[in-house]
Amino acid sequence: MKTIQTVIVSAFILLSINTISAQFGNNGFGGGGNRMGQMNRGMSQPSLPDTRKDVPIEDIVSKVMVKLKTELTLDELQVIAISNIMTDAVKSQEALRKKESSQEDKMIETKALSEATDLKIMYLLYKEQKVKYKVLVDERNKTMDAMSDRRNR
Repeated sequence: MKTIQTVIVSAFILLSINTISAQFGNNGFGGGGNRMGQMNRGMSQPSLPDTRKDVPIEDIVSKVMVKLKTELTLDELQVIAISNIMTDAVKSQEALRKKESSQEDKMIETKALSEATDLKIMYLLYKEQKVKYKVLVDERNKTMDAMSDRRNR
């Protein structure tokens, strides 16, 4: 019985030391180095991994389509066609987000993708719907420009 208690206490102490050591930046046992050195090494990395939670493409497209359907009064054929265009666009945008390139290059490619998507959608709309869609696009662009300005500050 005494041996089992000793083993359990020893294991607890070892795990505690490992956890405490990792919290202070020593990567568990050993690992050496101080926190400032570790911070400097972390800053030299080209980019941090993207930790955003991936939202299913269907959810993104359905939210956009709800707005477009009501704002533009789309018929069912338009809904299906535009949903397909939006699905392709979101997939392409996800690929761009994961691509290894500079943030500026990603923004340029995303803007080009957005413009191409808008042209495809405009082709499917009636005259009065095109006017309404143009207003929505202008609002989106203003929002994106404002977000870009805040990031650049």
